[in-house]
Amino acid sequence: MDVRPTPLTEPATTEQAAALGWTKRRLQRAREDGRVRRVLRGVYVDADVPDGTTLRAAAARLVMPARMVVCDRSAAWMHGVDHWEPSALDVPPHLEVVARGGTRTRLTGTHGALRSLAADDVMELDGVPVTTPLRTAADLACLHGRLGAAAVLDQFARRHGITPEDLRAITARFAGRRGVTQLRELAPSACGLLESPAESWVRRLVVDHQLPMPTPQVVVLLPEGQFRLDLAYPRLRIAIEYDGEEHHSSPEDRERDRLRREALRRAGWVVVVVRKDGLSGPGLDTWVRQLRAAVAERVGPAGRRYARGEGAGVHRR
Repeated sequence: MDVRPTPLTEPATTEQAAALGWTKRRLQRAREDGRVRRVLRGVYVDADVPDGTTLRAAAARLVMPARMVVCDRSAAWMHGVDHWEPSALDVPPHLEVVARGGTRTRLTGTHGALRSLAADDVMELDGVPVTTPLRTAADLACLHGRLGAAAVLDQFARRHGITPEDLRAITARFAGRRGVTQLRELAPSACGLLESPAESWVRRLVVDHQLPMPTPQVVVLLPEGQFRLDLAYPRLRIAIEYDGEEHHSSPEDRERDRLRREALRRAGWVVVVVRKDGLSGPGLDTWVRQLRAAVAERVGPAGRRYARGEGAGVHRR
């Protein structure tokens, strides 16, 4: 008689799941049909169990070596900032940890780092030692590519109130560390108003192309309604909108976007649309060229010298 396995209402390792009747074949089938999800590499839970810090900490404890502190992307994940690559949706990465004593772990299911931590760099989340939001944000800004680093700083600013001043203070301790130049450069523009990594990517690309720093989450009142723009130069009436797949792919989404942008254009706004293929290559060149032309036209010949403001004669926001 085939006995049904016990539901995984709490995170369980492969071995723990096996003791509850979950063979490898059953786990694989349950993952494929969406009944079970993999929280970390080698850790599983029922798909209907809500995500959150408590669940993530419980999963981390199962593969957490002694004397270790969760760090980097895993720490960001525990703080509610998912900074893993899209491939992690298919193959969850190892738990990233750093040793308090300065040695590297080789325990299966974890990835060890070597790093010096001060006492105030570490906190506990549901009993799991983890680098603080500030330390985690600073570490990731040193370790990852420019766009990803900008996005993680913005997300930590949004979720945990980290400020440019906080980042400047911790940067002073990172002298000589690889990646500190990137952290030092990006820290002053960390902003908690950016709602998604994509908005952070676009804002950073705008500035990296020597265009004015746009203002995030600008609200515009028109006869057709109230619209909130991802990024904009409000005084110049130029909007920069990122169309991601999640909220801009259905026919209803596209029609809503069309009507919204028509209303903005009737009111004198220039709308520059950025899509997923516009983050690099020809797509990036196209919208940057459009934006540059719009700014130049609105600023006028006498005020085309700009670096980080919204144009000559216009107060920086």
